Amino acid sequence: MNEGRTVFAQLTDWFPKYQFEKCVRRYNGNWRVRTLTCYEQFLVMAFAQLTFRESLRDIDICLGTLGHRLYHAGIRRPVARSTLADANEKRPWTIFADFAHTLIREATELYAGEIFAAELKQAAYAMDSTTIDLCLSLFPWAKFRKHKAAIKLHTLLNLHGSIPTLVIITSGKVHDVTILDALPIEAGAFYIVDRGYLDFTRLYRIHGNGAFFVTRTKNNFRFHRRYSHPVKKRLGVRFDQTIVLKGYYSRHGYPDTLRRVGYTDPTTGKKLVFLANNFSKPALTIARLYKSRWQIELFFKWIKQHLRIKAFYGTSENAVKTQIWIAISVYVLVAIIRKRLRLPHSLYTILQILSISLFEKTPILQAFAQHHMQFENHQHQKQLYLQGFLTGQ
Repeated sequence: MNEGRTVFAQLTDWFPKYQFEKCVRRYNGNWRVRTLTCYEQFLVMAFAQLTFRESLRDIDICLGTLGHRLYHAGIRRPVARSTLADANEKRPWTIFADFAHTLIREATELYAGEIFAAELKQAAYAMDSTTIDLCLSLFPWAKFRKHKAAIKLHTLLNLHGSIPTLVIITSGKVHDVTILDALPIEAGAFYIVDRGYLDFTRLYRIHGNGAFFVTRTKNNFRFHRRYSHPVKKRLGVRFDQTIVLKGYYSRHGYPDTLRRVGYTDPTTGKKLVFLANNFSKPALTIARLYKSRWQIELFFKWIKQHLRIKAFYGTSENAVKTQIWIAISVYVLVAIIRKRLRLPHSLYTILQILSISLFEKTPILQAFAQHHMQFENHQHQKQLYLQGFLTGQ
């Protein structure tokens, strides 16, 4: 990675290009392509994600100003917006979905040893969905309600490193709980879900495959208490019970015993009740596991704020899914680079630095070091100015 190459060109060194070309050949993505290959399409869309481009015209203008630096980044020539629009409309989105899963597998291995808030060494996943609202007149294929269109991103997030291991894109009409049927179950892993996934037949499938789940109860939850276990109330645990379900259909769907844990949040004072099928972990660990589910909410908030998945460059289903999968690939790639280069920065900081230094000709580590120092100095100067203002100096 010498000084004569741009930061963007150095970033592409981390792309497993051989794996990407395998995905392209699998779907014959470059058939009769003359000007913009699938790989160049991916690079252009990744550029748009990293620099927060607003539209196809915006991408066209920005790429046109870069001149010869494009070639050294793997893009042979400036891309016309009509060419990019056609590629997003016609190239199978499954190419980019398969490649994203390749990156996800690599990131999962890199972050496997990280300990999250619950201090659990076992695999732990949070499952949830987020809705992206669309204009019905532009996206009629995603009809949600009478005058509204929407799609859902159903995501299984690995809590060791906040890596999305499973993403399913559906119309807004699909209920969250049905996605549990497509969930790959890993024996010994924990799956944390909210009350929207409380379906005892589906939860029993997780239990039957040797995995564990943690969820919250609903207000109309009916059960028989069999045992009460001693708890440490000073830690916020109110009770720890072994129960069986009371309703006919519930008990038929889940005939085994369950664990019911009551907990009072020390910061808000809110009283929460959890259900789990693991009886070996301390009750406080069960409460902390559910609290860790908040990571998936932060993930949704982060990608909506910092990646282009709310404003789309095309209106067809294929174009929308292509853009979402490339955005996910960029997120995971940044996470991989952070780990490979042992960067202390957050993903947000890395994205901000990349957005203004992509086509600088400097070693990538030096780019992060320089911009991090400038950021810290800028923050320090603002703090001194604020202190002086408050003291009247």
